[in-house]
Amino acid sequence: MKLLILIGLILLIIAVHQLLRIIELSREFRKTTEWQVTNNDNSFQGKIMLLFGIVFIALFFYQIHLWGDKMLPTSASEHGVHLDALWDFNMYMILTAFIITNAILFYFGYKYRGRKDAVAAYYPHNSKLELLWTSIPAAALTFVVIFGLKSWHEITSPSTNPDRIEIELYAKQFDWTARYAGFDKKLGSTDYRQIDGKNMVGMDTLDATGFDDILVKNEFHIPVGKEIVFKIRSRDVIHSAYMPHFRAQMNCVPGMVTEFKFTPIKTTEEMRKDPYVINLIKGINEIRAKKGEEPIEFDYQLMCNKICGASHYNMQMTIVVESEKDYKNWLLKQPRFKKRVASK
Repeated sequence: MKLLILIGLILLIIAVHQLLRIIELSREFRKTTEWQVTNNDNSFQGKIMLLFGIVFIALFFYQIHLWGDKMLPTSASEHGVHLDALWDFNMYMILTAFIITNAILFYFGYKYRGRKDAVAAYYPHNSKLELLWTSIPAAALTFVVIFGLKSWHEITSPSTNPDRIEIELYAKQFDWTARYAGFDKKLGSTDYRQIDGKNMVGMDTLDATGFDDILVKNEFHIPVGKEIVFKIRSRDVIHSAYMPHFRAQMNCVPGMVTEFKFTPIKTTEEMRKDPYVINLIKGINEIRAKKGEEPIEFDYQLMCNKICGASHYNMQMTIVVESEKDYKNWLLKQPRFKKRVASK
C-alpha cells in the first residue's frame, strides 16, 4: 500500500511538471510579451482567488464538523458553566468576524481585480466607518473583560464557606501530592528545610496542627456539591495545576502559595454515563486498540500545564468525584501524617 502511494505521488509530480511545461510553451503563441499582464490574466487570478476563498471557508466548517465531537464535555463545576458561556460568546464573536472579513477579502480580490480601464478611487478617511469598527469591538471586549474578571474573582477570592474542604496540591518534578486538613479542618504549616525521604512535602513536624493531616498520591477524592479550596505549592520549578473538566488552572510557584476554589457538580460515575463522554471514550479506545493498548474509562485528571521537564507529559493525578458519604468513608481509611511518618 505504501509503495502504491509513493508511486502515485511520483506520477502526480511528473504530471504537474508536464502541465507547467505546456503552459510555458503556450506563452510563445501569445501576441503580447511574456511579462505583460493582460485583463484575461487578472480575471483568471481573480476567479482563482474567489474559488480559493470559497474552498477555504468550506474546509473550515468541515473541520468543525470533523473534530467538533473531540472537545471537552460540559463543565463539571459550578463556575465552569459560566466560563463555558463566556467561551461560547468569544467563539461566536470571533467566528462571525472571521467569516465576514474573509468573505469580503476574497470577494474584493475578485471584484477589484486589475483592469486596464479601471481607475483607483482616492478614499483616505471616513470618520463614521472608523468609529463603527472601533466602538463595536471595544464594546464586545469590555463585556468579555468584565465577565472574565468577575469569574476570576469568584474562584480566587478567599472562601467564606464554613463547610469548605481545604486541599493542598504539592507539585514537584514529576508528580503530585494532595494533602487534606484533618479533624481540625486546618492544614498544618510547612518548612522546606524539613523535606526528606519521609517528609516529602516539608510538613513542619513541630506543628501539632498538621499531625492529623492526610497525604495521598496517585489519586485524590472530592465530594460533589461541596466547595473545595485548593492551596498550591511547588518544590522546584513553575508547574501549573490544570483540571480541564472543572475549567480550573493555577500556576504552582516555588516559594509562595497560590489558591483557587470551585464546587464540583457531577460525580465521576455521572460523567461516565454522559452520552457525549461515552462517545468520546469510545473513539479513544478505538485508537488504543489499533496500537494494541488496553481500553480506558473516563476519569477526571489533574495535569501539569507547564512544560516543566522531560517527564512533564506524565505528571498526572486522578481526581475522583463522589457522594459526600463515599468521600468520608474513603477519607477515614487514609493514614494521618503522624502515623504515616512513624510507620516509616
